Amino acid sequence: MSTATYLTRVPTQRPPVARQPIWTTTGALLGHEYLYRSRVGRPAGVDLWRAERQDVASASVLRSLFEETGRAADSETLVFVNVTRSFLVRDRPLPAHLGRLVLEIVESVPGDEGVVLGLRRLRARGYRIAIDDFTATSDQVAMLPYADFVKIDCRDLLEQGARLLEIGRSCGAQLIAERVETPELVAHCAKLGFGLLQGDALGPAMTMPLL
Repeated sequence: MSTATYLTRVPTQRPPVARQPIWTTTGALLGHEYLYRSRVGRPAGVDLWRAERQDVASASVLRSLFEETGRAADSETLVFVNVTRSFLVRDRPLPAHLGRLVLEIVESVPGDEGVVLGLRRLRARGYRIAIDDFTATSDQVAMLPYADFVKIDCRDLLEQGARLLEIGRSCGAQLIAERVETPELVAHCAKLGFGLLQGDALGPAMTMPLL
């Protein structure tokens, strides 16, 4: 085994974080989504984990950005981080947001009374809210009045199209097209009226070096 191969397998004390840019259709950088990675820097399939493990992954990313490395303090753009129900209902703490933290609500979060009250409270405190993987479920629609951003996977546009865009915009949120993988999709999403784009065609998720 080469030295390089060995080093990629050595576990680190803190799991690394990847980030992927989010751009306006006019070429301005809005911010980055920061993503949990395995200890060797690979995608970990967090969306398939049970809620308790997802809580830990979100807490790890937030701690890395706002407490340990100070990366968020060095950024002047928005910081998108996936969060679970626990962060919305005060079961888990959130860092001081610096006016730039966007709480990206994963699709498994229910739109129950506790969550809706939490969103109202967090918006009042200056946090911004994004709804991830929006497919217009009843839970997601219940959260729409509190959303600053609605993220729509390009694959879901094939099934729901204009209806999904209309509902996503209905409360004034900005739409972000996700999984924009090709130049053709960049042009298509801009034509549909998306103002914000995220995907490999504009910049892949890159694991950041540990500090």
